[in-house]
This record gives sequence, C-alpha cells and structure tokens, in this order.
Amino acid sequence: MTDFLSIFMWAYLGIGIGAGFLAGLLGVGGGLIIVPMLVFCFEQQGFHDPLHLALGTSLASILFTSLSSIRAHHGRQAVNWQIVRRITPGILVGTFLGAQIAGALPTTPLKWFFIVFIFYVAVQMLLNIKPQPSRGLPTLPGMTGVGLGIGSVSSLVGIGGGSLSVPFMSWCNVKIHEAIGTSAAIGFPIALAGAAGYITSGWAQPSLPMGSLGYVYLPALTGIVITSVLMAGQGAKLAHTLPVAQLKKAFAVLLLAVGSKMLADML
Repeated sequence: MTDFLSIFMWAYLGIGIGAGFLAGLLGVGGGLIIVPMLVFCFEQQGFHDPLHLALGTSLASILFTSLSSIRAHHGRQAVNWQIVRRITPGILVGTFLGAQIAGALPTTPLKWFFIVFIFYVAVQMLLNIKPQPSRGLPTLPGMTGVGLGIGSVSSLVGIGGGSLSVPFMSWCNVKIHEAIGTSAAIGFPIALAGAAGYITSGWAQPSLPMGSLGYVYLPALTGIVITSVLMAGQGAKLAHTLPVAQLKKAFAVLLLAVGSKMLADML
C-alpha cells in the first residue's frame, strides 16, 4: 500500500508543477488541469466519488498557489487591490454556496458542467475571443453580483476564477497584465470559500478514503502544493516577458484534448 501511494505522490507532484506554472503565467488554467488529472488518479486508486474529491482538492491547492502568485504579481505592481476588496464579498458567498450545491449534486451532471466549461475556455483562448474594453468597473452592488457569479461557477469546476475574472476586467478597461495579477489575488478568496464549502459538504460522507478532510484529499493536496507554490511564482515572473497570447493558444489545444477525453469517457 505504501509503494502504491508513493507512485501517486509522484503524480501529484507533477500535477503541481504544471498547474502552478500555468496559473502564474496565464492567470488561468491551474484548476482546469488539476481536476481532470486528479480524477484520473483517484479513479486508478479506486476512490468513490473522484470528481467531488478532485474539485475540493483543487480549490484547496489554489489557496497556496495563489499566495505565491500574488506575491510575484504584487512585486510588479500588477494587482489592483481596490478591485479585490470590492469583489471579495460576493466571491466568498457565491463560492461557498456553489460548493455546497456541488456537494449535493450527483457526479454525472457535475461532470457535464465541467466538460462544457472546459470547452468554453478552450474555444475562448484558441480564437482569442475577448470582450472589447467598452465600459468602466461597476459600482459596489454590481461588483458583488459579479463576484457571486464568478464564485459560484468557479466552485462548480474547481478553479481560481481567472478564466472568468480576466475577461470581465478586460471588458472594464483594466490592462491585461493588471487583470492577470488581480485575478491571482481574487483566486485566494475563491479558494478559501470553496475549500471550506467542499470540506463541510463532504464531512459526513462515509465512503471517502483515509486522509480526506471532507472532499479534500490531503495526500494529493500536499504533493500539489509542494511543487505548485514554487512554480506559480516562476510563471508569474515570466508572464511579463513571454508571448502569453501564443502560449494561451497552445494551452487551449491541451484543454480541448482533455475535454475530448472526458467527453469520450462520458459517452
């Protein structure tokens, strides 16, 4: 059993490398890689309810990844803290409630929602679809409503919200590097409320594997965090020098492959 666990610990470390680097570099994508990879690992380990475990564990890992990424972006003065403060109340409520809803949903509709979302993000990146900067940021009630929406969707797919918050801020005339940095900061309250929601919604589940805290699997969380925290900072530094637009298209192709594999499994 120890050898069996150690094999998957190496897999968790590898997932952390890829997810942390992508989250720091692109401002999106960490959870979209973590969730399907964890589902695969958990299925191989014979876990009951692997998708809920993957979603909760992904959000818990983003707690740590976002801190490393925030530090790097803040050092480059790329975080708009006023936006973070105004959107956070809605984020906290929306993400926690979304995690509670996800915990009560069966696996099949939750997996379909994830597949549709991953295709949406992939097409958006591949075709470079983004809203034209045509307005300013909304008032506080509007920001609260946006936070509720971003938080609830993020909790259902186990992400830090960058694929939603970056386009929203771009639409509101926030410069792209600032939008990416601010998105990293917004990812922290998403991860905090989402992890809390999945822990509480999975607390009484009797069939979860040993080492679980609700729907957060601690061995996987540990492996992912060890490497993702290091790589998120590196990715954030390179975000200001590498051709992010071209890298996003390559990442979109990867997402299409992952989504197609999940769709084929469902069908």
